[in-house]
Amino acid sequence: MKIVQQESADIFRLAHVKVDLLLADLGSSTQGLKHEIALDRLSQYGPNAIDITRQMHPALQFLALFLSPLSLLLIALSTISFVTGGTTGAIVIAIMVILSTSLAFVQEYKSNRAAEKLRQLVSVKVTVVREGIAQDIPLSQVVPGDLVRLSAGDLIPADLRLLSSNDLFVNQSSLTGEAMPVEKTHLDGENAKSVFELDTICFMGSHVVSGLGEGVVLNTAAQTMFGKLAKEISVQKKVSGFDIGIKKFIWLMIKFMAVMVPAVFLINGLIKGDWMEALLFATAVAVGLTPEMLPMLVTINLAKGAIAMSRKRVIVKRLNSIQNLGAMDVLCTDKTGTLTQDEIILERYVDIQGNEDESVLEYAYLNSHYQSGLKNLLDVAVLKHVDIHHKLHESDTYQKVDEIPFDFQRRRMSVIVKQNESGHLLICKGAVEELAAKCSQVIVNGKPHPLTEELKAQQEILYSELSSDGFRVIAVAIKDIPIEQVSPQNHYTVADEERLILVGYVAFLDPPKDSAKPAIEGLHLLGVKVKILTGDNELVTRKICSEVGVPVDLVMVGSELDAMSDQELGDRVEATSVFARMSPQQKARVISILQSRSHVVGYLGDGINDGPGLKVADVSISVDTAVDIAKESADIILLEKSLLILKDGVLEGRKVFGNIMKYIKMSASSNFGNMFSMLGASAILPFLPMAPVQILLNNLLYDFSQTSVPSDHVDEEYLLEPRAWNIAHIARYMFCIGPISSVFDYATFALLWYIVGANSIAQAGLFQTGWFVESLLSQTLIVHIIRTGRIPFIQSRPSWPLLITTSVICGVAAVLPYTVLSGPLGMEALPAIYWYGLLPILLVYLVLTQLVKSMLVKRFGLI
Repeated sequence: MKIVQQESADIFRLAHVKVDLLLADLGSSTQGLKHEIALDRLSQYGPNAIDITRQMHPALQFLALFLSPLSLLLIALSTISFVTGGTTGAIVIAIMVILSTSLAFVQEYKSNRAAEKLRQLVSVKVTVVREGIAQDIPLSQVVPGDLVRLSAGDLIPADLRLLSSNDLFVNQSSLTGEAMPVEKTHLDGENAKSVFELDTICFMGSHVVSGLGEGVVLNTAAQTMFGKLAKEISVQKKVSGFDIGIKKFIWLMIKFMAVMVPAVFLINGLIKGDWMEALLFATAVAVGLTPEMLPMLVTINLAKGAIAMSRKRVIVKRLNSIQNLGAMDVLCTDKTGTLTQDEIILERYVDIQGNEDESVLEYAYLNSHYQSGLKNLLDVAVLKHVDIHHKLHESDTYQKVDEIPFDFQRRRMSVIVKQNESGHLLICKGAVEELAAKCSQVIVNGKPHPLTEELKAQQEILYSELSSDGFRVIAVAIKDIPIEQVSPQNHYTVADEERLILVGYVAFLDPPKDSAKPAIEGLHLLGVKVKILTGDNELVTRKICSEVGVPVDLVMVGSELDAMSDQELGDRVEATSVFARMSPQQKARVISILQSRSHVVGYLGDGINDGPGLKVADVSISVDTAVDIAKESADIILLEKSLLILKDGVLEGRKVFGNIMKYIKMSASSNFGNMFSMLGASAILPFLPMAPVQILLNNLLYDFSQTSVPSDHVDEEYLLEPRAWNIAHIARYMFCIGPISSVFDYATFALLWYIVGANSIAQAGLFQTGWFVESLLSQTLIVHIIRTGRIPFIQSRPSWPLLITTSVICGVAAVLPYTVLSGPLGMEALPAIYWYGLLPILLVYLVLTQLVKSMLVKRFGLI
């Protein structure tokens, strides 16, 4: 049967059609699809994936680079050269276009491919029913007609119609902008005004906040509402400090160009009278001032960093998050699995008097066994007691009736089971305070007693003692429902979780990791403060944190946060390292407060309750075993939940930032110096100081020497502090280093004019060649001064690729005037006296730049 994916106009009809007719229409059944049918549909519709980034075909990528402003300018110059008779020059410029475009394409293509392969290592799984058997498959393999099971933390994998539901709440903010979860149900309700208000339809792009459900897939991939919206609007991206910094730098360069280019054009046009030549020269100067290699070098740096991090079991989903990881100075994280071993052991099951009571374990087991939602590590620890299972089910004593799913407001969940013919039993398990508040009785010596103030105090003391010993404590309560009070539809709600009987506590031990303390100390040495944000109580949190070296002199709980304004909270958040009993919204608020105080904040989380924090953090980090919504929200995925590998990631992020800053400092200072040189030379010389084609070639060769910067070493001291964008520091560096290059340009002008004798229009080619060589050599050699805060080559050596590329370009600069290309490029052979004068100029330039750089580092630190 050929199934046609549903148009959005039909969604209204499908929301109300009878289930049996709908399943027949989709060629499915209550047992799900057959495997061969699912494979046929996957072939028919393709993967269930939406390419948000809209990756271009490689040929289109190459064409986009070929038609970049720089390439178009070179093509225009080539055309003008050809029309005016300069055939050889036109060929040279054409070769420049092809070489520069090919180089950029190869590097960007390789980088994008590497990043995509890393992203594919992290997959989202979906539980589907096929031929009556539930199985987990990749989200991309979901097809129309599949039956999908949903629980808290799951992404909605496609547009689907609910067939069953239990207190199902879904967050649709990515589609509607509405932050509050909405309830979805399989029960047909009133007519909705928009498709997103349909109670029976769940949409791709949303996620389950709480509850359970099962639905049949209507549409996948581009045919979903999310897919159609993605075609019409660009998906909102998190704007990082890295993006903002790049934009500020580009605008800084644009401001200089706005002054420089018109000035050069007017000066040359007015003094020399050839306005066409002045226009070509000014345009070439504009190209020379443009750091056109920056996007490519940024991409290469980020991709190289992502590949290096993957070797350390860190997967980068969004490349620009690498720099934010390096700039991070505060890491907020939960304690479970990060500070602790994430291997929870059920140690004790006691009544409120502290006596071991197997009935507490039995009730806890029934609750964990029969819940169909997301089973956490505590449930897994309980379910390891298989002996209890055999004891409780040897005569089919219990049968599941219903459940009330967990949510983070109630912090508890209940299952309802049938006890033979004696009615129903509600078993509730959850956080001690919230559950105790719903209890009116307590089991003492095997019998229920009213929960008096004395017994309340007794259970609170026991809870405090267990928590102080490092146990995670969960309360267990029950409620007998006589057969005459049983719900006729076997449907129970939160309202039934009243007047419970407290049975006792189950206590779990999750000991600290041996690696936690050295990892926290290592992050501290790197300038990263670690703050613990947990939903656990303050007693057990204080115990664990004190063992791993997190300061516990100040501990805040969620209720304190709610009572304070953002202004009042600011100083407290700065001084506090441990936050306990935190709701998801409270975690996000702490992160926002830290960001408002100029911190770059990372957040490590893997649970449903971590979604808000992951979305608001500057760099969001999760683990491969996290719930779907956490993995989807994260920028970086750890294949191992450890702060040690996160420390390695921080170092890699700082290396990436350091190498990007090298190119920016070089480009900014060089361009600023060239501005003074160009303006002065244009005003005092009777000819152009450098031919337009020479400026472009100079720019191309210099950029080639910089392509190996991503491979360069970064000094150890640079990695010891968080590195964030500071445009003021870049500007200061530019104003101090740039004029030095201009001074030695003028020294070269004097050498050429007075000593070499290139002081007339007839000798313009010789002058231009001399400045071309000096300009290219000085720019290329100065790389080795600027790349490090130390003494180059003696205290800090460049990488071999950088040494080779810079050496090659210096060699090209020296021999080019003596080759067959010199004529087409307007160059002339330089006399020996030029080299005798140039060598001391370059030597003094390098020494003076090193001295000024050292003073800047001493005064303002590394940038």
